[in-house]
This record gives sequence, structure tokens and C-alpha cells, in this order.
Amino acid sequence: MNRFSTNNYYVIQVKTQSENKFIQQAQKIFPSLKLYFPQRVLDIYRRGNTTPSKHPVFPGYVFLELDADESPYQYLLSFRKTGEFCRFLKSDKDISPLGNRDLEIVLHFINRPGAVAEKSKVYFDENSRIVVLSGPLFGLEGKIIKVDRRKKRAKIALDLYDNNFFIDLAFDVMDMAQRQSA
Repeated sequence: MNRFSTNNYYVIQVKTQSENKFIQQAQKIFPSLKLYFPQRVLDIYRRGNTTPSKHPVFPGYVFLELDADESPYQYLLSFRKTGEFCRFLKSDKDISPLGNRDLEIVLHFINRPGAVAEKSKVYFDENSRIVVLSGPLFGLEGKIIKVDRRKKRAKIALDLYDNNFFIDLAFDVMDMAQRQSA
């Protein structure tokens, strides 16, 4: 049984690149509010240097966790005052929790420490197909649409409220000795 099964998750659209600011403002008003902004780590190559960098999984979206008997409408007016808030999804008049398929995808990312998707551990089989051993790509193998071995990224297709998102997730390639010790 999933520990999140008694809670509802709602999607809040905010101004892109203002997700953390919205969360800070909302938690000043409601300190115990559970808000999530899933992020992923990618290595950025510039001028010969590699720097790990965090990027949003769903740019412009924050996820609100509430008890099943709690209504999101009680937060609507306060959220509007933040200046970063755009709307609840589907709409402010029809706020509905995430359904099974959408919820499964969101939980895949927010159940990670700090809601940050680190690099996955992978290897390539004898047919040059990617095999995921662990990490955020694990369980999403069927959603991989492109693999860039040089940049060590896999492009995946995600759906949320019938919107398509294409995101890159980083991976490290394990050699035979690393696979056997994992």
C-alpha cells in the first residue's frame, strides 16, 4: 500500500522560473503546507567544464499535497495574492486532484529525496539497447524516445493532464564490474 494513497495531489500552474518563490511565499502563509517542485540533475558542458545543474521536471508547475478531506479552494485566494500564481488545473472553478496515471508519474519524481531526480545507473546490452539498473529512469523505460550516449541523457515523453512533456534525464553508464557490484 502506498503511503500517499489517502492524500490528494493538485497541480498549480505558476509563472515559469518562479516556482521556488511561489513555494516560499505560500509556506510563509501556510507553514505546514506540502508543496513539491520536482527537479532533475543534468550535467551542463561549457568551455570544456562539466557542471551539475538542477532543472525543473515540469516547468511552471508546483504540486500540492492535501489530506483527502481537505479542500484546495481554501487556499485559492491566498495563492492569488502571491503574484506568482496562475491557476489550479483543470481550472480554478474545477479544481480536481490528479488521476491514477498522472498521479503515478508525479509520485515517481516527488518521492525522491528533495524531489530531485539524480542520475540513473544504466548499461547498454549487446543490441545497444539501454538497460536501466536504478534511478529516475527505472520504471520509465517504455517512455524513452531518444538516447544521447555522448551527453549521457535519455529523452522521455511524459503526459500530465493530456499535455505532452519531453524531458531529458541524465544517466551514468556502468561497466561490467560496476554492474556486478551494484
